[in-house]
Amino acid sequence: MRASKLAFLGTLALMATVATACQASTEASEARADTRQASATPPVLQEDTVLQAAIASTTRPATDVARDRYRHPYETLTFWGLTPGQTVVEISPGRGGWWTAILQPYAAATGGRYVPVSNPVESMVVEDGTADMVLVARAFHNWHRAGRTEPFMQAFFKALKPGGVLAVEQHRAAEGLNPDQTAPTGYVSESHVIKAAEAAGFVLDARSELNANPRDDRDHPFGVWTLPPVRTSAPAQGATTGRTTPLTEAERAEYDAIGESDRMTLRFRKPA
Repeated sequence: MRASKLAFLGTLALMATVATACQASTEASEARADTRQASATPPVLQEDTVLQAAIASTTRPATDVARDRYRHPYETLTFWGLTPGQTVVEISPGRGGWWTAILQPYAAATGGRYVPVSNPVESMVVEDGTADMVLVARAFHNWHRAGRTEPFMQAFFKALKPGGVLAVEQHRAAEGLNPDQTAPTGYVSESHVIKAAEAAGFVLDARSELNANPRDDRDHPFGVWTLPPVRTSAPAQGATTGRTTPLTEAERAEYDAIGESDRMTLRFRKPA
């Protein structure tokens, strides 16, 4: 009788041990699940009110502001990864300085640095490996025609920090076309830009359709410059190629209705 009682008590103890182990295992599984869920939760991105203020500033020219609907400055700069305090190098900002009017006051307000560069091969102005972002807007077609793409891309790579961003906005040609033929009209394909960046050591981080324009068929008598904001409406003096007569009023209205060009928006990264 005593042996039977001891066996029964032993069985109860074993059952209690198993139950405790099962509960511990369940709790551990739930904890791991909670950890996985927490790690999978995307970070909450805070709105950059300083950038919004720079874009909304009354010091920006009215002609610049009118183009915001085509160039989406806040969304585009956010996509590229602009954050307070960065060193941003803009390549060939031009006389108008459309991005300059946003980036320069933003850098000043956030303790960053805005650096315009006109000749990257001659000097990137910043020390090697110190730039957070190099911004290139609508320039690849010019570089291709001048044979400067490769040395320029190498200069950008050298100037950027490991993990730094090459930000690209460029008139986009249809895929499969020869850049020798499309570049004179202001367009190059995404694959052309990606190939050039990767050859310099960059990695394509992301692409966006923020600045796409499906109305742009790229078939314009004076190239991309037929469209706003340039709005070329007549051949240049002494031009030997392209249309030889000015646009009619109806044609001018048709091209104005297209809006600005179809553009790629790409983010490349220098490997860390």
